[in-house]
Amino acid sequence: MKLDVTSLDGGSSGSVDLSDEIFGLEPRADILHRVVRWQLAKRQRGTHQTLGRSLIDRTKKKLYRQKGTGGARHGAASAPQFRGGGRAFGPVSRSHAHDLPKKVRALGLKHALSAKAKASTLIVVDDVSSSDAKTKALLARFDKLGLKNALIIGGAEIDRNFGLAARNIHFIDVLPVQGINVYDIMRRETLVLTKAAVDALEARFK
Repeated sequence: MKLDVTSLDGGSSGSVDLSDEIFGLEPRADILHRVVRWQLAKRQRGTHQTLGRSLIDRTKKKLYRQKGTGGARHGAASAPQFRGGGRAFGPVSRSHAHDLPKKVRALGLKHALSAKAKASTLIVVDDVSSSDAKTKALLARFDKLGLKNALIIGGAEIDRNFGLAARNIHFIDVLPVQGINVYDIMRRETLVLTKAAVDALEARFK
């Protein structure tokens, strides 16, 4: 697959050949769903916690004798049916993470890249850098490319001035190539890859 390479100023910078094994697959929604679900479950904190009856700081003494009162049988006042008692079957702190095979994760990333390529929302630029950390100037450059909602993937390191200028722009995310992931790709309308990122991805899946 051949794709034109542009600059951040909107000019032409040649073309690049994209591997069909990475960018030319038929996207499968079930694979993408599995990977996104795995990512979101892994980042969920799981710190929700309520007090069960064993955690309530109340006396564990039986309220009254078992028989002869004419009332229902009751034990400790920390039981869930009493005001101030513990909660029955409440949430407890736990990890929401689950396993996903590495091959499925790698396949999910390929399908996410292929989905952007098939939808013509993949842009390859020669480089992402800025001479100064000015958000206004970077916005003007993005307007030339029509970038309103995009994920920008740079090389091994992001240019410092570019990162500072872009971090305050709504709906624009900037990541080094090591941080590329399915969720961030799918949540943005446009994917912008540098030539260095394309080379790194092809070397990663080679």
